[in-house]
Order: sequence, then C-alpha cells, then structure tokens
Amino acid sequence: MIAISLIQSTAENLMASAAIEIPQDYLDGLKAAAATEDGELAGFVLQAMLENYEAAKEDRRAMCGDTGTPRWYVKMGNEARIEGGPVALEAALRGATANATSAVPLRPNRVHPLWRTDHDNNVGIGAPEIEYGFEPDGDWIDLITVHKGGLFGTDYRMLFPSDGIEGIRRFYLDCLVAFGKRGLACQPAIIGIGLGGSKDTCMVLGKRAACLRVVGSRNADPRIAEIEDELKKLGNSIGMGAMGFVGKNMVIDCNIEVGYCHTGGMQMSVHAFCLSSRRAVARLWPDGRVEFRTDPDWFTPYQRRETVEWEAVE
Repeated sequence: MIAISLIQSTAENLMASAAIEIPQDYLDGLKAAAATEDGELAGFVLQAMLENYEAAKEDRRAMCGDTGTPRWYVKMGNEARIEGGPVALEAALRGATANATSAVPLRPNRVHPLWRTDHDNNVGIGAPEIEYGFEPDGDWIDLITVHKGGLFGTDYRMLFPSDGIEGIRRFYLDCLVAFGKRGLACQPAIIGIGLGGSKDTCMVLGKRAACLRVVGSRNADPRIAEIEDELKKLGNSIGMGAMGFVGKNMVIDCNIEVGYCHTGGMQMSVHAFCLSSRRAVARLWPDGRVEFRTDPDWFTPYQRRETVEWEAVE
C-alpha cells in the first residue's frame, strides 16, 4: 500500500520542480530553435528565455512570474492500493498544491469566476484539476503535475470529414496566426492537437497532447506521425517566432492525439502549452521507492487501445 504521506511529500517536490526546472526535452528543443533563429527580436527573446531558465534553476525561483494553473494527472497500475483510498489521494494533492503555492512560491491564480474569491493557495471548486488513467499491470502510481497557462492559447472547431487534412491545416494556421498577432499564447510552444471524440474529450485530447508528450516523440500511427512532422514545419513557416515577433521558430513540436468520433464530424482542438513548459513526474511504489522523471509516458498502447478487450502485444 502506498502511504498518503509519501504521496503528499512527493507531490510538493513535483510542484517545485515543475515551476523551476525546464524539462530537458523542451530545453533541447528551445536551444535548437535559438541556434537557427535569425529574427532579431525573436532571437533576443529566445536568448533571454534561456538565460532566465538558468537563473531560475540557480536561484531556485519560479521561471515565470505567472506560474499558471497547476493541475494533476494520476496514472495507476491495476494492482495499486492507496492508504485512505482515492479521497485521501485527492486531499493530498490539494494539500500539496496549497503548500507549494506558499513554499515555492507560486502565484495564487485561482479565483471564483463570479465572485473572484481567492483562497491564496490555488485551491478551490474544481481546482486543481485531477485527471486519471490506468494501466493493466503494476502496483505503482504515477503523479504528473503540469502548470498550464490558464488564459488563452486554446481553440476548438467542429470540422467535417470532407474538410480532410486541408481543413486541419487551415484551422491550425488560423490558430497560430491568432495566437501570435493577438498575444494569445507565449511562443515558442509545444502545440497539442486533439482530433475526434466529442467536444469535451476533443479538448482533453489536445491538452494532453500538448502537456503529456515530450519533444521529439511521435504518434504510434505512422500516418499521424507524418502529419505531426508536416504541421511542425508548417507552423514554423508563417514568419512568426518567439512572442509573435518576426521569426521562424513558433512551434517547438506538434503532437496529435485522436479519439473515435461521430460519423458526421471531425472535431479539432488546438492547444499551445507555453514557453515555460512546466511538467514534472514521479512514480511511487508501495515499498516507499520514488522515481522522478520528466517524461509523463501517458500515451501507452493501453491508453490508445481500440479493441473491447486489452491484449498486450509482446
């Protein structure tokens, strides 16, 4: 059984790590963008970002003044057992969020939408979000925290099957241009695209594609992987770079996740993570071991399964 005290202490460590330290895959992608950027202002922004990340790590301070809206993804092996059960787990994650807001510190961004009530700890009704996934084997749990920008950088459109790949390209470019020209996202960013599902699950797919895939990973379907490569290149060809300035590095990577949808539609969502790609991961075992990493490893073959019964492929 996994101790609830271990869950909360690990969660608090993850909150600090996500706020302060850039995942290596994203940092490598950012350095590659900086090395090729020839736009004067875009290049200046990229270099300033890299210097800021080093200063944040050295001083142990949050890398961005707006620390986003913390959220949790929890994946459990089928045999995992948690002291106190799922209610205790959620209380521990809410407690860790509140404690980290004060200790890191994080900006207390969460307020009531109408009354603007602020508990000064990023906790409230429906906050932080906690989403779940499961795997067939294992007695471990994965805790993943993502500090996602909570304002813009997201859009949705109901496409139709006849729109095809061309329609996907068109809406994708519409979004990137709007993000850049209107200041709706902090570029460069990992772009996540959700295709299919229903409207709500399409939005979830796109956000997970942006936040839970590492730079350089590709969808297991080779045809989708080709589209990911195409859209990354396309996004960097529109003449916009860091923070919307003239440049050629707007997209660090483009990830696509799909879900089966109604036969008459093809839902699409587009999500920009942000230039502070804040995520941190840990796996906890019942013997007290904790393994920290930066790859969420969320989209396993089980998460993308198509059949009624799951049969592992050797």
